[in-house]
Amino acid sequence: MKSATKLTSTKLVIFDLDGTLTETKSNLAPDMARTLRDLLAKKQVAVIGGGTYRQFRRQFVSRLNCPPALLGHLFLFPTTATAFYRYKKGWKNVYGHPLSKGKKRAIRAAVREVFKMADYIPPKKTYGKTLEDRGSQMSYSFLGQDVVALLGAKGVRMKEEWTKKNTPLKLRIARMLQKKLPDLEVHAAGFTTIDITQKGIDKAYGVRQIEKVLKVPIKDMVFIGDALYKGGNDAAAKKTGVKTIAVGGPKDTIKIIKRILNEG
Repeated sequence: MKSATKLTSTKLVIFDLDGTLTETKSNLAPDMARTLRDLLAKKQVAVIGGGTYRQFRRQFVSRLNCPPALLGHLFLFPTTATAFYRYKKGWKNVYGHPLSKGKKRAIRAAVREVFKMADYIPPKKTYGKTLEDRGSQMSYSFLGQDVVALLGAKGVRMKEEWTKKNTPLKLRIARMLQKKLPDLEVHAAGFTTIDITQKGIDKAYGVRQIEKVLKVPIKDMVFIGDALYKGGNDAAAKKTGVKTIAVGGPKDTIKIIKRILNEG
């Protein structure tokens, strides 16, 4: 966990979701919810992740137990910032960038072709859809989208074990897909997922939209994520010049939030 970044001028904190605020595809834990409510009382907060808006609401917002007055300080960027929601007497959509039917067909074809080229053989058993249409994003999950929903803690362990063994494979397949889909954006996301969005839309795009819509200078933001390494889906945020802090999971994130509360 990187901890040297100065946080005294922070006005807005941006978080990745899976692996940063929550365990992969798992509900927000009570201790994280309490810590985030404390943060929302003092700072603006944005969350950018690969999950759908529905998943954000179920996994994160519903577990936050946050009063409406504080929800006005919270901004959601699901499906890798291809959509933006803010709270004004209910959650309102600010923008969305859906993929066309033609691009979705191209993505499906590219996935089939790249798997053949990479000699990749999917596991005999997967859990739920592997290639999921999220409207503004297509997401391929090597173990299936529902492995955690169906298996709980065992599913989390399976994803962690798969990641330790197969991250180089995931990154290689993501690079191959990017070559096949030059007019789209391919992100090696989460533990076992590859996300595909419109060209130019990634977490850097989300950071710039935060600056544009919320009028907060990038120099006054900090981005916290577990995949800031080269090829990780949080790394794109670095293109904006935003301060970044890499964490190893939710426990690290709570420590950083407490630092922000103490220093800011």
